[in-house]
Amino acid sequence: MARFGGTVMRGISSRGSWLPRLRRAYGNYEDFDVFAGADTAEKVRINGYDEDRFFANGVEVEGAIICLSRLTLKWTPKSLDEITPDSLAIFELLRPAPEILVLGCGKRMGRVSKELRDYLRSNGIKLEAIDTANATSTFNILNEEGRVVAAAMLPQGT
Repeated sequence: MARFGGTVMRGISSRGSWLPRLRRAYGNYEDFDVFAGADTAEKVRINGYDEDRFFANGVEVEGAIICLSRLTLKWTPKSLDEITPDSLAIFELLRPAPEILVLGCGKRMGRVSKELRDYLRSNGIKLEAIDTANATSTFNILNEEGRVVAAAMLPQGT
């Protein structure tokens, strides 16, 4: 069994069991670099949002998002209750880890669980949990300043 973000993944205990699937999906995965060109990519700027989507660098993304300095990802949680350490496991893989995570809680600032705060603290990440409107501005400013920052945001209608 392998662990990823505290989740036990059965059947992926050895490299050989999942390697053929990766090769079928991506070809020779050793030659595949997801961060290729990241140094030349434009910094993420959240241009806007509405009740159920975000606009990052002019691209519309429906639902929740995770933003890193130069990368925007779709994120699965639909409410503050669904944000768990497992939903933020990507931050265990990032080096350098973000110094701060700006969490956009939706229309109103919400209470973040102790488990989530402890998880982020154990990974050396400070948490700023605020409403999404303020979270977008905070992320944009910190990212423009060159800070190692990440954002995880629920849409405004949440």
